[in-house]
Amino acid sequence: MFGLSLEMTLILLLCLLAAAAFEFINGFHDTANAVATVIYTKSLKPTVAVVWSGIWNALGVFIGGVGVAMGILNLLPPAALTDQNIYHAIALVLALVVTAILWNLGTWYFGLPCSSSHTLIGSIFGVGLAYILLPNNGNAALNWSKVQDVGLSLLISPVIGFSLALVLMILLKATFKKRNELFEHQHHRKSPPWGVRAVLIFTCTSVSFSHGSNDGQKGIGLVMIVLIALLPAKFALDSSKNPQELLTHLYRTEIVLKEIGTNKLSDEDEATLQVMIKKIKSVEPILFQAHNFDSLKQDEIINVRKGIMSINKEYKKLTTASLDHPVTLSSTQLTMLKHEMSALKSYVEYAPYWVIVMIALSLGIGTMIGWKRIVVTVGEKIGKTPLTYAQGASAELIAASTILFSSHLGLPVSTTHVLSSGVAGTMVAKEGLKNLRRKTVRNILLAWVLTLPVTIVLAGSLFLLFRWIIGG
Repeated sequence: MFGLSLEMTLILLLCLLAAAAFEFINGFHDTANAVATVIYTKSLKPTVAVVWSGIWNALGVFIGGVGVAMGILNLLPPAALTDQNIYHAIALVLALVVTAILWNLGTWYFGLPCSSSHTLIGSIFGVGLAYILLPNNGNAALNWSKVQDVGLSLLISPVIGFSLALVLMILLKATFKKRNELFEHQHHRKSPPWGVRAVLIFTCTSVSFSHGSNDGQKGIGLVMIVLIALLPAKFALDSSKNPQELLTHLYRTEIVLKEIGTNKLSDEDEATLQVMIKKIKSVEPILFQAHNFDSLKQDEIINVRKGIMSINKEYKKLTTASLDHPVTLSSTQLTMLKHEMSALKSYVEYAPYWVIVMIALSLGIGTMIGWKRIVVTVGEKIGKTPLTYAQGASAELIAASTILFSSHLGLPVSTTHVLSSGVAGTMVAKEGLKNLRRKTVRNILLAWVLTLPVTIVLAGSLFLLFRWIIGG
């Protein structure tokens, strides 16, 4: 397989299986976020609800793109991901998947709506920090701007879910004053009226699709970490593309950069510009006679990947220059530069179709299992009063909208926390803060607060331990 020895083939298959297991666990861990309301309100039978949700989760993976997956991937220091010591790569991958699976299973077992997003991101962050602390890796660095974006997204999204669900619930109560059945727990009904039922099924479908488009990409990102770490020669660049076309994009980028008037740039921006040109010139000779990427050596592939990522990093710095020193290019030139940078990124920000299929199936099948523990938490234990039709629809509509918007921005969010906070918001809208069950809310908040530090420490420690055990 990929020209590997039997031992390395088994390790690769084990790591891919572990990544698929993480997404499978993510599926049944987060199923309740989509199906809690339709099951609890008897809008759909449990079996129908979880199968329906599983299908839409899988579709979300197929349609959602890879923006969030690449955001996950780019959290790691580039040097850690492309370490040419295969045993170091194995240690990195094992630390990530073991930590993610252990924490996900543990919180699911205790019925806590814990975030798979926090779990995976904490694991990646922990491994990245541990790598930086190793001797001779002092020059390596985390992508702090991406870490900041992701951290802010995870922090703010539950607040948005709580606030918007509270406001929407208040508006619904003001609009449908006489529809008491929408705002009271209808435990005596076998199922709600068809109009209400249709709304709840729609919101369930929306949350399922949005969950797949966001959480599914985290699994894709994890698989790409496995593939690039263990097989950089095959997966560090998109081998389906033509290296000569990449060379053309580099030439065009260089031409545009040389047209920038340096006399109006700050010293810092001029230095950034020179770094970009230098990186382009260092990559061009590698590609000059390459007809396909398979003809390049592994270290050449890695250098091309690092060069493209460095160029993109400097491009972001240059185009966010201060207003006092704007980049002196015409709108046409700026458009052309943006187009060329997008083309360059497509060589490193991609996922093979078989990876997307594997993750879609893992998430979809996992969604059909293990929903009961957290459905009860979402339906009955967040608030002192049972979930009503209006509350379920409000919480899920806000959750789906928030997640889809985050996916559009390429940012990971926690489906679990957005929906749980949305349910809490509807409970407050109904009868105030006194309507929240303090114990459940405290447990959810505790899981939210603890997940990042626990997974950071656990993943970092396991990474160092595995490196020491299997190859130093």
